[in-house]
Amino acid sequence: MSEGPDQVGATPVGPQRLQKVLAAAGVGSRRKCEVLIAAGRVKVDGQVVARQGMQVDPALVQIQVDGKVIPTQAGLVVLMLNKPKGMLSAMSDDRGRPCVGDLVTDRHERLFHVGRLDADTTGLLLLTNDGELAQRLSHPSYEVVKTYRATVEAPIAKSVARRLRAGVDLEDGPARADSFHVVTTLQDRAIVQISLHEGRKHIVRRMLAAVGHPVLELVRTRIGSLSLDSLKPGQLKELPPAAVRKLYGESVAPAHE
Repeated sequence: MSEGPDQVGATPVGPQRLQKVLAAAGVGSRRKCEVLIAAGRVKVDGQVVARQGMQVDPALVQIQVDGKVIPTQAGLVVLMLNKPKGMLSAMSDDRGRPCVGDLVTDRHERLFHVGRLDADTTGLLLLTNDGELAQRLSHPSYEVVKTYRATVEAPIAKSVARRLRAGVDLEDGPARADSFHVVTTLQDRAIVQISLHEGRKHIVRRMLAAVGHPVLELVRTRIGSLSLDSLKPGQLKELPPAAVRKLYGESVAPAHE
């Protein structure tokens, strides 16, 4: 369900004073950003900034405040989408089938989808032109948890949760749920919630099938701190800078970085 982005569009804006770049990213006023710099809380490409007025190109450097990456490139956008059933996770389709790209034809940015949901799966999908954020949200090494609700056949034995959390063997290797619980049971069907930071194709469907409960309906409800909430099928919502920064903060850098 989660793969790399189709394309990346980022527009460099040239060197600017560091405090101006931080203020434009929504960290705070320029004065507040100067205070952060003076306190040694700001890094550029891993190095603590020791002086005010440093010139940086936000398109070419990584800036961190208190160890958290700050997205600073001009023109970056992140959209939440509640993907409807039957719609492809693609920006275009040469066979004319409905796809998520149809919903953003009025946008001037070169957007791409972050990961995928199969046509029969509904729910939260992100569209962006931020390549770094897409990598952080897609790759399991960054440990961003995705949460799904699935409708399956009931009853569900207590051992199912234990098996999923311990890990089940699939044809392409073992897969483990971070959490699993039964939300409700209605006659012969149950709604379950499963969370994981995996992103392999059809991973939730395959895991539940492996424990004897093939998925009847599936919706992704959360990516990290982002939730579908009242977002309707086919509806888009642009994230404010603070929410984007939070996503960056939630993605844990791999150990080798």
